[in-house]
Amino acid sequence: CPSLKLREVASMYFTAVAAFLVILVVALQGSAPRESYFPYKVPLDPQGLLELSWNVSYPEQAVYFQLLVRELRFGLLFGMSDRGEFENADLAVLWSDGHSSYFGDAWSDAKGQLHMDSQQDYQLLGARRAPEGLYLLFRRAFSTCDPKDYLIEDGTVHLIYGVLEEPVHSLQAINVSALHGGLQRVQLLKPNISVPELPSDVQSMEITAPDVVIPSQETTYWCYMAELPEGFPKHHIVMYEPVVTAGNEALVHHMEVFQCTARFDSFPLYSGPCDSKMKPDRLNYCRHVLAAWAMGAQAFYYPEEAGLAFGGPGSSRYLRLEIHYHNPLVFKGRRDSSGIRLYYTATLRPYDAGIMELGLVYTPVMAIPPGEDSFTLTGYCTDKCTQLALPAAGIRIFASQLHTHLAGRQVVTVLSRDGRERQVVNADRHYSPHFQEIRMLKEEVAVFPGDELITTCTYNTEDRSRATVGGFGILEEMCVNYVHYYPQTQLELCKSAVDPGFLHRYFSLVNRFNDEEVCMCPQVSVPQQFYSIPWNTFNREVLKSLYGFAPISVHCNKSSAVRFPGEWEKQPLPSVTERLREPVPRCPPAPEPHPAAPVPLSLGQLRR
Repeated sequence: CPSLKLREVASMYFTAVAAFLVILVVALQGSAPRESYFPYKVPLDPQGLLELSWNVSYPEQAVYFQLLVRELRFGLLFGMSDRGEFENADLAVLWSDGHSSYFGDAWSDAKGQLHMDSQQDYQLLGARRAPEGLYLLFRRAFSTCDPKDYLIEDGTVHLIYGVLEEPVHSLQAINVSALHGGLQRVQLLKPNISVPELPSDVQSMEITAPDVVIPSQETTYWCYMAELPEGFPKHHIVMYEPVVTAGNEALVHHMEVFQCTARFDSFPLYSGPCDSKMKPDRLNYCRHVLAAWAMGAQAFYYPEEAGLAFGGPGSSRYLRLEIHYHNPLVFKGRRDSSGIRLYYTATLRPYDAGIMELGLVYTPVMAIPPGEDSFTLTGYCTDKCTQLALPAAGIRIFASQLHTHLAGRQVVTVLSRDGRERQVVNADRHYSPHFQEIRMLKEEVAVFPGDELITTCTYNTEDRSRATVGGFGILEEMCVNYVHYYPQTQLELCKSAVDPGFLHRYFSLVNRFNDEEVCMCPQVSVPQQFYSIPWNTFNREVLKSLYGFAPISVHCNKSSAVRFPGEWEKQPLPSVTERLREPVPRCPPAPEPHPAAPVPLSLGQLRR
């Protein structure tokens, strides 16, 4: 064990680091954080025994982590991987043989075997015990240029954790497959934007579930109907935040508030599972998103110039709250009254905010063959549509929510002007359909008449035996970017799909060059035709080629679901002659060569 003098030095070091972080945060953000040096927080495990907090330094291009371990056994693993696997993972490891403890940067190979990293990029800044548990403080650069390290970038990050229940004598002795562990998805790189000041007349309203008994099953979607007061006038929502019942922070996965359509005068009140046969069908007409929150997200603020309108003439009084409970340990009898708190003002801001759908139309003509590890589909908001529907001064996109179903792996929307890609609107290269939230952009994106918005989704169907077609079903697919913008226009949907006539030619070609016949009888649906295709290399490549050159059907729709006047069928694919360059990771200065070694820690003797 270290001597008393060494312990004192370590204590002074940790104090200095903590003071440095205070200075750092104040310098970077302009004012002291309201809650702590680590404003972002998420429970890693369902029991809340591991709690991660973090802060982001864009000048340093680094993330500062604080990990609270409430019940320390013989160590833990924390890290990142492509989809949340323990294989090919980038890890920070704390382990103990029962007497001595160590911290080190490690990686796992394709078989899950751990190796000490030759480049120690998880930099331990301190460790201290407190009444609530052990705090580990460490730092990690976004990019390390170490091929064994994970590149931290915008979008979803799959965090993984594992608890060591028994002492181990070396890093290599850790058996990853025997760990009690799991994954948590977060957006690590939160945008560093200033928070607008709320108006003096701001009011709040809580849309919360009424004392729900969380079902004792892993996944539940709970629906609850709420009603605005009679005669509720038009207001602007300027902010919203989560309301999570204390003790349920690890169970409430994400929540959304939808406004119902104004075409019905009333909606039945309901509180129950969203997939229940008892749920009234009319609730399916409550789809206009007012607020969306996912675990790890903070409050959502609208820009000072705009607010989201609700209430008043032509606006439904009925709202639907949807809560996703994630209960992998199948707790019984846990009660919950979580929801979302809306902040709104009667003093209307200069602009109404709007929500526009980009991407692909919900249609089976867009399909993914089975057994694909990476198949892309692209939807277009064309220059013809924006030229007709957007004001001369353009619009400003300030937030975005990406959406696919279960096969989605990446989603990217790019702004193109005059045939040149100009700017990424939103990109998530580690997208998960299980983690969807409205994300504020780091900077507003200006879109002008004649611009194109191109949304590309990447899918994985390796676990499927037949084609996956576009549609509303959970085993069908979508490719959508809901962009939040101002000022609101009549354009609510700007999407595309391949021309059906060209798809019919594809089915004819498949018939001509394959022994197995694809039935093209009038009574056979497009999905059935896709399901009957023998998916050899030829049929896959021709379909991929078809989607890359065939003309498209453009949906340039008003909020009434009616297209703007014009010719929208058999439109040519937008031509992109110049693409954005892939960003080159910025490497930190190379450290002086030295043998990779873990950092010894004085945590005392650990027990079971």
